[in-house]
Amino acid sequence: MRTRVLSTWSALGGLVLLLLLALAPLAGARATGVPDAAAALRQGPVYVDPGAAGQLSTADAKSLAAKIEAADKPLFVAVLPANAQFPPQGLIDNLRAQTGIAGLYAVRLGDRFDAGVDPAVMSPAAVDNLVTSVRQPGADAATELNAFVDQALPAMRGSAPASWSSAGADSGVPVAGLVTLGAVVVAGGAGAYAVVRRNRLRKEAEERAALDRLRVVVDEDITAFGEELERLDFHPAEPGADDAMRGDYERALDSYDSAKSLMASAAHPHDVRGVTQALQDGRYSLALLAARRETRPLPERRPPCFFDPRHGTAVDDRTWTPSGGAPRQVPVCAADASRLDDGLDPQVRTVDTDGGRRPYWEAGPAYGPWAGGYFGGGMLPGLLVGTMLGSALATPAYASEYGGGEFQGGDFSGGDFGSGDFGSSDFGGGGDFGGGGGFDGGGGF
Repeated sequence: MRTRVLSTWSALGGLVLLLLLALAPLAGARATGVPDAAAALRQGPVYVDPGAAGQLSTADAKSLAAKIEAADKPLFVAVLPANAQFPPQGLIDNLRAQTGIAGLYAVRLGDRFDAGVDPAVMSPAAVDNLVTSVRQPGADAATELNAFVDQALPAMRGSAPASWSSAGADSGVPVAGLVTLGAVVVAGGAGAYAVVRRNRLRKEAEERAALDRLRVVVDEDITAFGEELERLDFHPAEPGADDAMRGDYERALDSYDSAKSLMASAAHPHDVRGVTQALQDGRYSLALLAARRETRPLPERRPPCFFDPRHGTAVDDRTWTPSGGAPRQVPVCAADASRLDDGLDPQVRTVDTDGGRRPYWEAGPAYGPWAGGYFGGGMLPGLLVGTMLGSALATPAYASEYGGGEFQGGDFSGGDFGSGDFGSSDFGGGGDFGGGGGFDGGGGF
């Protein structure tokens, strides 16, 4: 995060600020649309063009930027006017290309909103679901952008670009301030330790309770996969078996053993994610084995059925709308696809809650690691937007309380960019976003 230290004894600082404010209109006169927006986003996560200043206040923009910087994620937000400087066709791709940093790009163009993402940072399908969920007729920019950012940040991988930190770095810190700070730290040390210890004990108790609930569900999953292996009519030495089939079979067995071992050693809720990942790997190996034995084309690697991962690897997608939520595309097995096509309810995985058996997405944040192992790659929050579990995943406290960073990955804050690597829309199909009108530059926050 950037830190700004104001020197109250220096009148020169005030003069410099006045000069910068006086020069802002001159900088605006040289504004060039997307290039200026991209340059600002390299220095900070939020850019509001002066032509769109009425949409998002300076205070709201700074609050949004602080939220993104605190999460240390490559999320870029641009609020732009719908004028000739920002042609909608290919706008997000153009902004991403000129910024030159892999990330998630959210753009409010006039009163329209859309987003694009590098797949290494988040699943494009998940971003599409998030965009759909936050689009509300008549919603103001602050409401729309905050809703999107709150739900996107926990699902993102990667780190904020280093240029954000360097842009906000200060040249010095007052010595008197450091002395005062040191005195406060020493005086409050004992109290701080007590608070930390109490919070640690509370978190440990909550984690134990969450893990106990998860253990029941995961043991059911492991048992179900073990029964699949027992029913499998395959022997490595049978006629027609080849090395590829034997390899699929061995990988399925290894996944089963790995899932049992990982669950036995699980000490925290987020450890469960590795268990369900292993089970999903095993089911894909069985799908490959079945295809080879039946001389069918090998199936693509897909997530499991959304409604119950025990149904196996999804074969298609269907539109599903949770109670009180927005429609979204979810991966489904053949049986649930048929049920939905016939207007019937899918076979849903339910779990124990304080209010009785409920679908897992209505069971609270403890089931986030379990679902995250099945639906990795940042797609889970997009699938669960508007549900109880989805709301929990979207809170900044989720990672520290339950997940240990369930949906985080490596550092994708830079790197090369190719036109085929970025998923975005161009605000098409929604009317004319062109038009004239000038603007007066812009600034980043």
